[in-house]
Amino acid sequence: MLPIHAILPRLLHVLEASSTAVLQAPPGAGKTTVVPLALLDAPWCAGQRILMLEPRRIAARAAARHMAAQLDEDTGRTVGYRTRFDTRVSERTRIEVVTEGVLTRMLQHDPEFNGYAAILFDEFHERTLQADLGLALALESQQVLRPDLRLLIMSATINAERLAPLLGDPPVVVCEGRAYPVAERYLPIGNRPLVDATVRAIHQALAEESGSILVFLPGTGEIRRVMGALQGSLPPEVRLTPLHGQLDPHSQDQAIAAPPAGVRKVVLATDIAETSLTIDGIRVVVDAGLQRRPRFDANSGMSRLVTTSVSRASADQRKGRAGRQEPGTVYRLWDQSSHQRLPPDSAPEIQNADLAALVLELAKWGVRSRDGLRWLDAPPAAHWQQAQDLLRLLGAVEDDGSITRHGEAMHELPLHPRLAHLLLHGRSLGAPRLTAELAAVLSERDMLGRGAGADLEHRVRALREAITKGKSHEPRFQQVLRVYRDLAGAGHKNRDTTPVGLGRLLALAYPDRIARRRPGGQARYQLSNGRGAVLADGDPLGRQEWLVAADLDGSATEARIYLAAVLDGTDLADVLADGTRTSSVVDWDESRGMVVCRNQQHLGKLLVDETVEAAADPEALRSGLLARIRQQGLEALPWTPHAQQVRARLALMHRLWPEQWPSVADAGLLQGLEEWLGPYLISATRWADLRSIDLEQALYSRLPHGLQGQLARLAPERLGVPAGNKVTLDYTQGDAPVMAVKLQALFGMTETPRIADGRVAVVCHLLSPAGRPLAVTADLASFWRQAYPEVRKDMRGRYPKHPWPEDPLTAAATLSTKRRQGNQDD
Repeated sequence: MLPIHAILPRLLHVLEASSTAVLQAPPGAGKTTVVPLALLDAPWCAGQRILMLEPRRIAARAAARHMAAQLDEDTGRTVGYRTRFDTRVSERTRIEVVTEGVLTRMLQHDPEFNGYAAILFDEFHERTLQADLGLALALESQQVLRPDLRLLIMSATINAERLAPLLGDPPVVVCEGRAYPVAERYLPIGNRPLVDATVRAIHQALAEESGSILVFLPGTGEIRRVMGALQGSLPPEVRLTPLHGQLDPHSQDQAIAAPPAGVRKVVLATDIAETSLTIDGIRVVVDAGLQRRPRFDANSGMSRLVTTSVSRASADQRKGRAGRQEPGTVYRLWDQSSHQRLPPDSAPEIQNADLAALVLELAKWGVRSRDGLRWLDAPPAAHWQQAQDLLRLLGAVEDDGSITRHGEAMHELPLHPRLAHLLLHGRSLGAPRLTAELAAVLSERDMLGRGAGADLEHRVRALREAITKGKSHEPRFQQVLRVYRDLAGAGHKNRDTTPVGLGRLLALAYPDRIARRRPGGQARYQLSNGRGAVLADGDPLGRQEWLVAADLDGSATEARIYLAAVLDGTDLADVLADGTRTSSVVDWDESRGMVVCRNQQHLGKLLVDETVEAAADPEALRSGLLARIRQQGLEALPWTPHAQQVRARLALMHRLWPEQWPSVADAGLLQGLEEWLGPYLISATRWADLRSIDLEQALYSRLPHGLQGQLARLAPERLGVPAGNKVTLDYTQGDAPVMAVKLQALFGMTETPRIADGRVAVVCHLLSPAGRPLAVTADLASFWRQAYPEVRKDMRGRYPKHPWPEDPLTAAATLSTKRRQGNQDD
């Protein structure tokens, strides 16, 4: 008896009284295959079906077969399953195990979910995008249409407290205990390569333990390399088997089947084997502790695969695979202290995923904003916006987020919105077969692998050869063939009626990834979304000027192109005719030193063509020159010394009377360039033309009527001195004007001169007869009284020909020597 049997009475009681519940049970407890059968006889389930959601197709098939076997039946009778390419249900079926995309389509088709008593969300802790979406839709259906619909969240590690606000504080049923104990051993890999450390751990496990071994690796590449390293080094009774999502169902079933008597299996698996899957005979797990996940960049609209450490919850799930049928052992390729530093849970997929398909699903559901449903974790705002922008570009949604007729048609296809758009438009172009081939190739992982170059033409040609043969033994080809036949349907033999290139079709799906080669020797491209991209060195496609990129790594700097098609000839002309926009841009031409008007053709953010307009609009050119001035700053203007003085005088007036006098600070002048400087740029296009502009007069034009005359009175350009001449004031050296004057010219001046109706004292720079500085003062009376005697003592010997009277207040001011002055007393 499995641990789950002990809590079945409690679970049945809870679901009798509540429409929503959480079941928490450890790996191996039996929740996946025991609970659905136990619920069939519940009174609220009478005559209705139970639907259980599984994250993976292999787990869905395995769970259905195991439950059917308990009833001594074949799948498709009481217990059946639905996946994308394989459905086994009948009128008698009461338990349906489905994969996630199937659930959302069933809810879209019938929001009331008639005929179903319950939806079970198995392994919900994985927090896949479709599981979060399925739960959100099911909750709304339950709340609005089906209050009697039972929702049961099942998981080994889910945090029930986090679910409480979303589910309305549901009852939680906890199943204690594991089926069998699992011992933990830590084998840190140190600096050894992952493949070498894994091979070493497998040999150690084979020597120390009995039974079959399940090895967790991050991806198919590592699986192939470990298989290669193990070939020829294993005992004859050990059978090596891969297990991953690219295998056909038959190969997957062989991997999880019990080995023949006397045979030990070593199953090399991705995280496909992490949950809801019992592999017969496994009692040892070797865990590399790594996982590979797509991470979406909303800025670039591209995803990249990243390899990261697993969470503690995932590590616990993997460990549980060793204790399903008997006591087991897990070998972890890290140390115990590192284990404690692992994140407790994996990040929900909704936080790092491309949301285009989800947003289209919700538009079909009638939800136009990310807060239109209740979420456990709401979709990130940037990802949601990027998805909506893409769907608008594809014509799937309106500006308000509502779905269009074209979006409705796209939603009916089991494809990413990009490929659904491609399939629909490709058919209308008269290329149904090529479109189906291309969509099939792009919907699955690269069938030829990264080493085959980036040209999609090679993939389509290889698919056609497989179609002609009718089958392929290569797992990657088998999956693509299944997708192709599903898309082509009964008409897959129909010939294309119109010659259309792959690049033309690919541009339908990826209008934001049309690429033009940059100048230079490397195969570097600019995409129509503004990003940069590069092909691998030596790739033949690198000689092409135009490409459409389908698969990129999403790098933040320059993405690597992995799959692309050539765009040339009439296909290029068609794409440019359909997608380019023409605009006139006035900007600064650095090479010419002038403002020019450019007529530009853009494909997205990609500049396709540009011409300079000979007879441009003068007003547009003036705006362009003003924009250049703003960019360079006011200090770049050809200010004459006199214009600088005018600006400084106006600045002083504004400081004293801000209500009456306008500001001439940079911010204000730059903001109002059009008003005060624009009228003087009527015929100007070059920077050199600015030298002929009277900036002084332009500044005066900002003054209200009458203030220019007051400026001459309040902030005069020059002041008279006792010597009889007028001295120019310098307003640019500080808050007060400066008067540089020879000391003898001020004899007899008892008070400091003032301006601005006496509010500002002039700073006197007193000079020697040779024009050298002697003193600076804004208090002339104090200077005569305190400082002048020392100045006189120092200077009279140096300048004996000039007057240095003992009493400067009674002496006559002069600019002359004693002789010329008439033998004045010194």
